[in-house]
Amino acid sequence: MKRQALFTLLFFLSNSPVSARPTFQTFDKAGFYSAMASGRLEEINHELSVVGASTVKEKEAYEGALLMRKAGLLSHPKEKLATFKSGYVKMESSMTKDSGNIEYHFLRLMIQEHAPKVVHYDKDQEKDSRNIIRSFPSLSPVLQKAILNYCPHSKLLHERDLNG
Repeated sequence: MKRQALFTLLFFLSNSPVSARPTFQTFDKAGFYSAMASGRLEEINHELSVVGASTVKEKEAYEGALLMRKAGLLSHPKEKLATFKSGYVKMESSMTKDSGNIEYHFLRLMIQEHAPKVVHYDKDQEKDSRNIIRSFPSLSPVLQKAILNYCPHSKLLHERDLNG
């Protein structure tokens, strides 16, 4: 009986459309910014797993931004606050380690411009936007595109300032 059950299980698993090999997705900066812009919890969670499995130097900042973005999509206030705080710690730790990284300033600006007033996370917006505008011509094309895509949603970044 046990042997028959085992063979039956193996038969179903071998004919299953589910791959026996795990599929790993490598980190892609464009995919990261797409998930951030999506506003969909499933995409944010997926990107968190991709970033978590990656070895990119900016991993902590990406996780921090994703967690703070995710917090805005959760429904329970206690969970929202805990998730936001966890992301905040990662983001600010990254900023402390490499304050010259303009991408970190951009990530923080995106969060600060849309964070609820109650979390008091808005003090660096002007400084971050100035750093981004000043450094824009020397940024990677992927980051430039992400910034340009974000401009319509920003109070401080405007395309005309970036191209002039």
